[in-house]
Amino acid sequence: MSSAAENGDAAPGKQNEEKTYKKTASSAIKGAIQLGIGYTVGNLTSKPERDVLMQDFYVVESVFLPSEGSNLTPAHHYPDFRFKTYAPLAFRYFRELFGIKPDDYLYSICSEPLIELSNPGASGSLFFVTSDDEFIIKTVQHKEAEFLQKLLPGYYMNLNQNPRTLLPKFYGLYCMQSGGINIRIVVMNNVLPRSMRMNFTYDLKGSTYKRRASRKEREKSNPTFKDLDFLQDMHEGLYFDTETYNALMKTLQRDCRVLESFKIMDYSLLLGIHILDNSLKEKEEETSQNVPDAKRPGIQKVLYSTAMESIQGPGKSGDGIITENPDTMGGIPAKSHKGEKLLLFMGIIDILQSYRLMKKLEHSWKALVYDGDTVSVHRPSFYADRFLKFMNSRVFKKIQALKASPSKKRCNSIAALKATSQEIVSSVSQEWQDEKRDLLTEGQSFSSLDEEALGCRRRPDLVPSTPSLFEAASLATTISSSSLYVDEHDPQDRTTLYSNRVSAFSLDVCERIGS
Repeated sequence: MSSAAENGDAAPGKQNEEKTYKKTASSAIKGAIQLGIGYTVGNLTSKPERDVLMQDFYVVESVFLPSEGSNLTPAHHYPDFRFKTYAPLAFRYFRELFGIKPDDYLYSICSEPLIELSNPGASGSLFFVTSDDEFIIKTVQHKEAEFLQKLLPGYYMNLNQNPRTLLPKFYGLYCMQSGGINIRIVVMNNVLPRSMRMNFTYDLKGSTYKRRASRKEREKSNPTFKDLDFLQDMHEGLYFDTETYNALMKTLQRDCRVLESFKIMDYSLLLGIHILDNSLKEKEEETSQNVPDAKRPGIQKVLYSTAMESIQGPGKSGDGIITENPDTMGGIPAKSHKGEKLLLFMGIIDILQSYRLMKKLEHSWKALVYDGDTVSVHRPSFYADRFLKFMNSRVFKKIQALKASPSKKRCNSIAALKATSQEIVSSVSQEWQDEKRDLLTEGQSFSSLDEEALGCRRRPDLVPSTPSLFEAASLATTISSSSLYVDEHDPQDRTTLYSNRVSAFSLDVCERIGS
């Protein structure tokens, strides 16, 4: 699993011990990688730039590098080997899309020895990181390399359309052949920077079947935990402001649908958690492994390679999302349930597992013995839905808005109701002015009531004082009920008239509130 490799730990072991992969020493693999990439990228500079065609995805270039050297290749002290480059023009276009210049790519990979990383997974793959922390180099199986080559046209078409993504960025696919052995490697973006200490690292699939770190893994200095460990350690989840949470979940949803469309499953979210602490940051600055190279002409800036850029895009900063600076290293700000300030680094990894026949058989067998919905191997659609549900409900959560916000909204509603009632009362008062002028001469005993009802005519200074909706309704009811006794000659017609006016007034109030 690449989760282990991207953890940022250098491979432990004695100095006289060296790892082997397919009976090839890791030092020979690292040397061949640097020699082969140095030659193929340098050779590409002589080829003119043009649009990428469909056949470019299936081109394979090969060069032989003997130990004694040749007219095209330098001499070296490794066994003779042949170096193959898959889709060189296509990958050159992709590196340009991510803002990686050829000189930067060569400098990162070839200027300093590659650093080997530990691997706690069962795949047996080797992992290397460049000295400047920019790229991860991983050995892959034949089926994975073949699947990636078939995936390239559609995958990068989507990546070009949706640059906000947490999916891995593949910058090159190569193969080293020596002594009848094929060693295939991919160059990817580095998810977890080694210069930023990860207090916790998790490999999350949304599955609960045997998803707990082993005892051997826990004994490591920086172990990679799993789903059940996260539920135990971070049972309340990780909290984001509204804007960051929405951006993150939208990116995850889009990425999962892309993976589902390619029938990809068994992927993980590699999550690194750094707890912001002044004393810890000072200690890290003293023991930082990533020392800038003063000889380098310019600092490399890879677009969309950090977690913040993956969900935010370049050159954009919202009210709730902080902009990147050297202190944050592109991490996403969050808080724990204890209120601790965190920086999160994340990316979707292990996407080169398609739901082939062997995976279908594996799921069918495990489903007979265990709960089929809890095992990691599952059909792509179910896997994507379970993955998103786990991230949305158990891992990432949104900080609730302050309680003052609803009050503010309620105040705005009251102001709107007052304005509505003012319009209604004003229109009703205007209709009553003429009729009440005659009634006032007949019944002097109601003069005080008329003064209150017609205050807008006698007291202009009371007009800005807007009555509430309840006061408006009470006022209309009082006027109508008192007027029932004004005309003794025809009380029935007067009652009907005033009742209709009150009904129309109430209906108008309800309609205005509803709108």
